[in-house]
Amino acid sequence: MPPTLTLKSGTTWADAWQRCLTAAPEAFRDDRILNLWNAAWQADGRVLPAVSPVDGSPIAGPPRLDGATARRAVRAALDQHRAWRHLPLPERRARVAATLDALAEHRRLLALLLVWEIGKPWRLALADVDRAIDGVRWYVDGIEEMIDGRAPLDGPVSNIASWNYPMSVLVHAVLVQALAGNAVIAKTPTDGGVACLTLACALAAREGIPVTLVSGSGAELSQALVRAPEIGCVSFVGGRDTGAAVATAVADLGKRHVLEQEGLNAWGIWNYSDWDALTAVVPKLFDYGKQRCTAYPRFVVQRHLFDAFLAAYLPAVRTLRVGHPLAVEQPDDPYPELDFGPVINAAKAKELQDQVAEAIERGAVPLHRGSPSGARFLPGQDTSAYVQPVTLLNPPPSSPLHHAEPFGPVDTIVLVDTEAELLAAMNASNGALVATLSTDDRATYERLAPQIRAFKTGHGRPRSRGDRDELFGGLGASWHGAFVGGELLVRAVTRGPAGERLPGNFPEYQLLP
Repeated sequence: MPPTLTLKSGTTWADAWQRCLTAAPEAFRDDRILNLWNAAWQADGRVLPAVSPVDGSPIAGPPRLDGATARRAVRAALDQHRAWRHLPLPERRARVAATLDALAEHRRLLALLLVWEIGKPWRLALADVDRAIDGVRWYVDGIEEMIDGRAPLDGPVSNIASWNYPMSVLVHAVLVQALAGNAVIAKTPTDGGVACLTLACALAAREGIPVTLVSGSGAELSQALVRAPEIGCVSFVGGRDTGAAVATAVADLGKRHVLEQEGLNAWGIWNYSDWDALTAVVPKLFDYGKQRCTAYPRFVVQRHLFDAFLAAYLPAVRTLRVGHPLAVEQPDDPYPELDFGPVINAAKAKELQDQVAEAIERGAVPLHRGSPSGARFLPGQDTSAYVQPVTLLNPPPSSPLHHAEPFGPVDTIVLVDTEAELLAAMNASNGALVATLSTDDRATYERLAPQIRAFKTGHGRPRSRGDRDELFGGLGASWHGAFVGGELLVRAVTRGPAGERLPGNFPEYQLLP
């Protein structure tokens, strides 16, 4: 019998909430979180109920503003922008550096909030916080050269991001944008992360960073956060459906934009024999339940290698550790080592389970389905947001799993016989952020990799979004607007010489770095 588990000492949601009240009393009330606009914390908006994906228990919900209030917030952000853009760079750099020190002081609380709000295991939650801090420090140290000959935009940068990386994507971007001379606006993701982002923004606002943080539905706030004439740039991270609407709006308005969207990142296997290396990497590909924009949910495998592939893949996927991110045997035990916990909510779990069932009904072959009997749960806890790992062979073309990113722990495998079929299957989603091709022959890789429609392609190793000086973007429908990473992130939110063409995917041109 598995041991009876308990919650790690000092990690309840009540513990985390009380620490928020102590750390940033200006941003939190006993019964709600506040919005931040016009340089003040505002007790406005309609607070919606929310539950943690970890165990279904109540947590703080977002204080959703209406469109009219959001427009007032944007106008106030423009006033902040006009003052901030003229602040000397050494002063901006000092304030951002002080913010990073404050974030580092509260890194464990920020990570604990990520565990409860979006279900990240402790190791990955702490890494998300640390990547944000360390990544922005790299810009603080080197900003002079990046900003030389450039000027802030004419209006604030509006950030609309998905829930999965509140710190290392959203907070990171916000602080670099401010360092470059812009006031910044951030919309809290609808599905989670409001408390973590509120604490981070409270620490930034104390140092004088001109940040606005608002909650609300994308449909109601888009007129203000995307279309408002005051906005100097729109930065979006999310799905293709919402991204397409944002792309249309910014194209119509001629507005600066950075739109990172999903793609079906694929891992190809062709004339390959290093199976031990594949076995070692498979569990890492399931970090955070593949709820990452750079996850690999699709394997495209040469048919005559399929038996060897399965012999390497299945033992690895059977080692995955799933469960409650804070469940331990003794209250003072270290945090559990897990590959992933829940998906973002019970509705997403049901969607994935329904898609898997429908794909099997229409002909997909289930090769692996994890069992909840081995998962680490508290006695009687709600597990409705948990999905065990699943691997399907040949999902039918009618299934979303055939052509779209599942954003959950579901792998699909497609078998191919020719190089042309390999490339077609790896390019099924018309563009991706990352891809990998495992082949023993370097010449084969060099010949095929340029034909894979991904911004980054690895030779037998996974690619990631990257940190510091590593560039990031997407090909095809996975990206619109300016590429980011390294100095390109600064260039994306500043004005350079007249006639400058930023690297990126734009309606009138595509320019690779």
